[in-house]
Amino acid sequence: MTVRISRRTTAAAVAGAATLALLATGCSSGGSGGGDGDVTLTVTTFGTMGYEELYKEYEKANPGIKIEATNIDTGGNARTDAFTKIAAGSGLSDVVAIEEGWLGKIMEVSDQFVDLRDHGIEDRKSDWIDWKYEQATDPEGRVIGYGMDVGPEGLCFNGPAFAAAGLPTDRAAVAELFGGADASWERFFELGRQYHAATGKAWYDHSGFVWNAMVNQLEEGYYTADGELNIEGNAQMEARFDLIAQGAADGLSAAESAWDWNGGKSFTDQSFAVFTCPGWMLGTITGQLEAGGGGPETGWDFADVFPGGPANWGGTFLSIPETSEHKEEAAALASWLTEPEQQVKQSAAAGNFPSTVEAQETLAAEATPNEVFNGAPTGAILASRAEGVVAQFKGPDDSVIQENVFGPALKKLDNGEADRDAAWQEALTLLSELVD
Repeated sequence: MTVRISRRTTAAAVAGAATLALLATGCSSGGSGGGDGDVTLTVTTFGTMGYEELYKEYEKANPGIKIEATNIDTGGNARTDAFTKIAAGSGLSDVVAIEEGWLGKIMEVSDQFVDLRDHGIEDRKSDWIDWKYEQATDPEGRVIGYGMDVGPEGLCFNGPAFAAAGLPTDRAAVAELFGGADASWERFFELGRQYHAATGKAWYDHSGFVWNAMVNQLEEGYYTADGELNIEGNAQMEARFDLIAQGAADGLSAAESAWDWNGGKSFTDQSFAVFTCPGWMLGTITGQLEAGGGGPETGWDFADVFPGGPANWGGTFLSIPETSEHKEEAAALASWLTEPEQQVKQSAAAGNFPSTVEAQETLAAEATPNEVFNGAPTGAILASRAEGVVAQFKGPDDSVIQENVFGPALKKLDNGEADRDAAWQEALTLLSELVD
């Protein structure tokens, strides 16, 4: 479901809710209504974030703080949840995880989130890589999010599937196979056709994630840097659409359902051989393997290479809504969760890649083997993949365009229900219907 909201409507609604909240609490930030000094903080996250043990650690170190956590399965569903509550003027948790893909929409209502400069975030500014901190800064200079992770992309591959096609399985040799520093999407699809000819199987899981990666590494994606839609007449984007349309026509897509993958079984039965992997996706795959009854023996690995060069997919922020009755405590929790030490622990639990400089350097230096991915030093590889990443401007409907404009068109390509021209036209039609 796509939720449309206007800044004017939500501003009025939230202002009313905030006023009621202040009246109810007598402007106090302490206490949760019981009058005993204890505070219950609600937190909403999504996907695999690895915060469970950190919540316990924080509660132990901060007597009187209790954390009630809600985790939504996907970022898309979290977006719907967040904007539905923003439109209603109530219901957001004290701490809300916001994904980069819909941060642009959040920025349209940024005044409904706490300016974290009032809680000392500027003292920590040097903790983060520059572009992460800047992403959370609105045009008025308000900072509305503690940076959590970033999403530099590497290439996951299944070693036994590669062996079956006569391809190398050593991760360094695989990186060279794709072209190393000169890896290109043309080479990616060429290898896919070679793999398909040898095995009769699909190369990648579905076109949506591959397309997302192809768009994310362009200098300008669905929007120009100054916020204008950038799809119609975009020759560079259409050239990449040509590649993915031909790939689907050649049988390289397994036409999987994103975020399900046949209950995880498609990761255990070699339904496909390669997968585009931002850091946070490593945790998702680990969960999928568990759901599908598999584990390290399935032979997934992680190579220090990516078609088309450096790319970033996603990354999350922790924000505090103005409707929170416990802004001070919520900001303290969110700040602590995003400190380098906690980011390293979170990465170990969820496989994602941190946004603070110190945490990134720690993971690169430790090069800890990831047992799920054939012992690959995933943190060190992600540190390498982060080099050269430039944050792409994300417009207000970036995630809607990815999921609801190009998603259906790419699915028709995968299912053989549309050719290249019909699929591109469908995307443009949906764009005109869904995006102002």
